[in-house]
Amino acid sequence: MPLIHARVAICDKMDDLRLVTFGEWQQLAPDAAAREIRRRADVFVSPEQRRAMIAFLPSEVDLAAAFAAAPPGSPMRGVPYFLKDMFDVAGTPTFAGSSFLPEVRTAPTVDSRIVRDLAVAGAVFSGKTQTFEFAWGLTGENAHYGDCERPRFPGRTSGGSSSGSAAAVAADIVPFAIGTDTGGSVRVPAAFCGVYGYRGAPGDAWISDAVPLAPSFDTAGWFTRTAADMQTAVSTLLGPPRKAESPKGCYVEMPGVDPEVASACREAASRLAGIADSSTGDELRDKFASAAEIYGVIAGVESWKLHRKWAEKYRPKYGPLLQDRLDRARGVSRAQVAAVEPSYDSLRRAWTTFFLTYDFLVMPAVPFPALMKADCTHASRLRLLGLTAPASLGALPVLSIPVELPSGLSCGLQVIVNNPKSPVIDWALGLQDD
Repeated sequence: MPLIHARVAICDKMDDLRLVTFGEWQQLAPDAAAREIRRRADVFVSPEQRRAMIAFLPSEVDLAAAFAAAPPGSPMRGVPYFLKDMFDVAGTPTFAGSSFLPEVRTAPTVDSRIVRDLAVAGAVFSGKTQTFEFAWGLTGENAHYGDCERPRFPGRTSGGSSSGSAAAVAADIVPFAIGTDTGGSVRVPAAFCGVYGYRGAPGDAWISDAVPLAPSFDTAGWFTRTAADMQTAVSTLLGPPRKAESPKGCYVEMPGVDPEVASACREAASRLAGIADSSTGDELRDKFASAAEIYGVIAGVESWKLHRKWAEKYRPKYGPLLQDRLDRARGVSRAQVAAVEPSYDSLRRAWTTFFLTYDFLVMPAVPFPALMKADCTHASRLRLLGLTAPASLGALPVLSIPVELPSGLSCGLQVIVNNPKSPVIDWALGLQDD
């Protein structure tokens, strides 16, 4: 079953406001909303986790002014949001989870496009969130600012790279947060943190002015606590949904998924689609089998092109995990690229063929629940990419739906579509119980 969100704050004080949904936040006066965000950032997480989660928090005075200035008449008027620190806000340095980016990049003088569009929609910028360094990872680890944990489960990663955004929504600090997804950076933290996530398509205006990682695969996206709020965000930002009349989809079971996760995903997926017939399932599993390798090679080459101008001079300022990523990417040869290109083409053709018959595909988002620090290994990264890279390589939008596990941890489903404005997204959200 989809994850049932308890409307309770992390803090156990009886006087805490139960603010979870967009509508509940919209009922607050500007001064009250500003105070509540600052208070939750101080009370709902430890000082160490605040640093690992939040990169920048405006003053209470500035927040109150921003709430007061929000234009009326929008479904997102007065909805506070956090912004992954890959996007610019004028007058605020963008670090992208690094220790040195402002040293090599011009200070932002204008807001990123997604910030401007959210302002028009009435949403209120309320802070910036931490990320895996340069968004180049699928865990909440960061050597410079601390490891971002999954709220309510100390020691377990939030997932990444949009770690702070997903964790802040899961912790009920804000009801909405912006992230990015290149190889799974919205879908993994959404599943690990038990929230809804949306990954858009590469090349749109919202990702064009963000700090890049691998431009062919980079996308903008966002998180909410509830399906209804995700519907509101999607409708507001992508346009009113069209009706989906009996959309055709299927669920593909994937190898290498922990039994508990496989069982929970199968049950949750049954509300959306039946299990794929053997021919369809076998064809997709065959084409997806090399997705992690393909993604590692192609995205690695793109990322190295962006970082090679800094790699030597600033190597000591990169964290150990990024140094390892850089070494791997630098070592990719032309022969390796040539070797994966046929499989890459075959995978993309498989997606094209699939969408001639089906409107959507459902598959697990992660093979296991939120990992302990010791389990955040390269092998675990490859297992994650085995599930997330197929949609990334297909340049496809994805809705991530949280799924509760008996342990209280969570996993998730990917609902993969071929168009950001697919009516399937609204239809699938309408089937969820919050």
